[in-house]
This record gives sequence, structure tokens and C-alpha cells, in this order.
Amino acid sequence: MIEEIKNHLDKVKKAALLSVEETEIFRIQYLGKKGVLNDLFKEFKNVPNEEKKNFGLILNELKILVETKIQESKLTATSKRSDSSVDLTRPGTSLKNGSIHPLTSVKEEIISVFKRIGFTVNEGPELEDDWHNFSALNFPEEHPARDMQDTFFVEKDPDWALRTHTSSVQVRVMESSTPPIRTISPGRVFRNEAISARAHCIFHQVEGLYIDENVSFADMKQTILYFAQEFFGKKTKIRLRPSYFPFTEPSAEVDVYWGLENEVDYRITKGTGWLEVMGCGMVDPEVLKSSGIDPEKYSGFAFGMGVERIAMNRYNIPDLRYFFENDMRFLSQFA
Repeated sequence: MIEEIKNHLDKVKKAALLSVEETEIFRIQYLGKKGVLNDLFKEFKNVPNEEKKNFGLILNELKILVETKIQESKLTATSKRSDSSVDLTRPGTSLKNGSIHPLTSVKEEIISVFKRIGFTVNEGPELEDDWHNFSALNFPEEHPARDMQDTFFVEKDPDWALRTHTSSVQVRVMESSTPPIRTISPGRVFRNEAISARAHCIFHQVEGLYIDENVSFADMKQTILYFAQEFFGKKTKIRLRPSYFPFTEPSAEVDVYWGLENEVDYRITKGTGWLEVMGCGMVDPEVLKSSGIDPEKYSGFAFGMGVERIAMNRYNIPDLRYFFENDMRFLSQFA
């Protein structure tokens, strides 16, 4: 039996494994389940006791030699493959830099402005119940926003819908906090609108809320002016136009003076030079009362802006749909 092992040792030493295929055949021949080594190890129990030591030593020598031979063959094959297929002197392939999505960039910049004056950030669920999305915000039962033409309701439970604004987050903050409250609520909202270059059924908002004792309309105007000058430039002028929102009274639309220096300015501002950027107003006492806040002691203001509109104007983007199509030709411009 020992002589048989010595014969295998000689064969292994002389074996020339010139290819991957030959190496695999060799491996199966010696290391496979039905291979030479497996059979020899099974014979170990039949070896006389006085020969077991020598038998074991020479058998282990054969095993180590086989494994070494296979490993050397694999390294040689890898080296040959590298030498023939890879030119190590060629420059490496450069990877393209990624970029932050323009909506994310604008949203984060808006948030950073308000953080500098003490506003905290709160987020909430995109699927909302009727109370937080409508009733607590003073929407009457007959308000058009409750109609199917404006809101995506849950088919099996009309008391739930995809939120139409992030004001629902403000309600949750008011219910769980004690004034003073100073918060902004960025997030995605949904409205049942036809998709076009100027409108989409999905868009993003950043809404703000400030509640404390003796908060006035002048406080709101000064806060919005600060944001406008930080975001659009130090010389930015704003104007407030009367408007209506169910949850604020009085309410206003905020315009910034964009200018009329070129054709694009005329198109964006419709020839007026003024660009609407947000809605705002003093929080209606009924909204405070519905969230458990005493309107006799506290007052506050709220505001909200669309991220897409600001991003379109900042980057001169003519079609809102570009933001949602994930076209690399569009996104790569922001790298």
C-alpha cells in the first residue's frame, strides 16, 4: 500500500497542468469524493498497527503535494490570463460624479434658512385622516378640496386620503406641543390634477408655523422678508396681496420682485416683474382651538411654498415633469 502511495507521489510531481481544464480533471482524480486520496484514507483502518504511522505520514505528504500542485496551477493560469487580457499601463476608467437632485438641493437650502432663525423640522405621514388633513384646519364640509376632483381618497375608506398639504404635520405638532412653537414641515403632497408642464399630481412643499404670545402680522412679514433676502438675494423686495385660505385669517400671497431684464423674466413673471412664491396668513383662532391651544392667549402665523416652482425659476426649467422622469441628461446638469 505504501508503494502505491509512492507511485502517486511520483505521478503528481511529474504532472504538467497546462490549462484550467487539466487542473480540474486532476483535482477530481485526487480530491473528489471517489478520488484517490479518499480511497486511500478509507484503507487506513485496514493497515497493520505497526505500519499506520508511516502510512499516515506518506499519505499526508501526498495530500499536501496534490493541493500545492493545484494551487500553483491556478496561480499560473490567472497570471497568464492577466498578462493576455489586461494592459496594466492603461489609465483606469473614471467614474462619473453623482449629484443632488435639484428639488432636494432647493428644499435643503430653504430648510437651512429657517433653521438659522430657530425653526425646527417636523415630518409626518403621507396618508392622512380627514381630521388632520381637513377638519382641524377649518375646511368646511362643502369645501372643493374635499371633492374627488382635488384629493386622492382611499377607495375603501373615504375618511383617509393622500395628504394635500403638509399643514397636516402642523396640526400634529400643535396637538403634541405647548407654545411657543416654531416649526417647518417639508414633504411630498398629492393632488388630483392633470400632469402638464406647469402642474403635477405629486409635488413638494415646505410649510412653516410660529405660535407664541403676541405674535403679529408684522412678525410674519419680517420673517418672510428675511427668508426672501437670504434665499433670493439681499436686495430682494417682497409684496403681500390679500388672499384666502381656510386655516388663516387674514391671508396673503407673497410675491418677490424678480425684475424685467430679459425675455425670460417677462415670461416667468407674466410681464409684471413680480413672482408669486408662497401663501401665508395669521392662524385662524378656530384652528388653534381645535388643537387644544388657547386663542385668547396665543396667536401665530403660517406660510407655505412649493419647492418645484422655486426650483423651476432658480434653474430656468421650462417643464415641471423633468423633475420626476429621472432622465440622466437632465440630472447630470446638476453634478
